[in-house]
Amino acid sequence: MACWRLISVNHHAYDVGSFLDNYGIAVRTGHHCAMPLMAFYSVPAMCRASFAMYNTEQEVDRLVAGLQRIHSLLG
Repeated sequence: MACWRLISVNHHAYDVGSFLDNYGIAVRTGHHCAMPLMAFYSVPAMCRASFAMYNTEQEVDRLVAGLQRIHSLLG
């Protein structure tokens, strides 16, 4: 299993997660049981996408397209 942790300087993780949810992409947002470490680095929250053997290339492409859409709409 692979995980991508997404940290945006310009957008809160909960906003990114909600946006991706509207596109049918499931991600996890929050502290991911690492609140002391995140507080040390002043990271308010992260958005995590996890992949397993059953995920398809098309699903990964949808995630990338969703992230590109967020970037194009919100800057």
